[in-house]
Amino acid sequence: MKIAVLSDTHGLLRPEAAELISKCDAVIHAGDINSQKIIDEMKAAAKEDAPIYIVRGNNDKEWAEHLPHHLEFTLAGMNFYVIHNKKELPSDLGDRQIIIFGHSHRYSEEKKDGRLWLNPGSCGKRRFDQDITLAVLRIEGKTFSVERIDIEHETSRRKAPVREGDLLPAIRGILKRMDKGQQVEQIASDMKLDQEFVEQICRIKVTHPGVTAHGILDKLEVNRTGR
Repeated sequence: MKIAVLSDTHGLLRPEAAELISKCDAVIHAGDINSQKIIDEMKAAAKEDAPIYIVRGNNDKEWAEHLPHHLEFTLAGMNFYVIHNKKELPSDLGDRQIIIFGHSHRYSEEKKDGRLWLNPGSCGKRRFDQDITLAVLRIEGKTFSVERIDIEHETSRRKAPVREGDLLPAIRGILKRMDKGQQVEQIASDMKLDQEFVEQICRIKVTHPGVTAHGILDKLEVNRTGR
């Protein structure tokens, strides 16, 4: 069995991800989908009889209340546990053999204590210089293998990334313009910033009411370092 494993699409299902889904026998999404539209696009891309397993991420709000916080299921003879944030895993995983999670936007794959721990990374909107990734999990009998899939990004269309020392002033500038009602495209153009970076700051501001520029910077550092 061939399984497409993805996470953190944040409102963008890339054509490469949709194509991969169409070639797999099942799909697992580890949360931060951001809209029903992405689920509909995954269903449209998937094979007619392919099961799709989806959990809710921390950025999936009211629209996603029907989605589970985590899932436990057996697929192709393997016992799965899927959750968005690894920190929210239970201490006792029982007989779960494959643990899938997301949230950090950083690909990781580890075999430990007889289990596979897999974070497919993010294949949605790109943050900073992070890779755009997802995974293919193959199960044959009692064995499994994982293939990391990297999606190339169009660096030629991107403005230079914000330098480390300029992050805080840039965040403050974005927040100031948000308060004035400016849209993402206008902010990015006025400040000569990459639009995906501006979208990320705006998203954090909206999903974390009252957050300060320093608070946003802290969240960016967590995402970049994987802490």
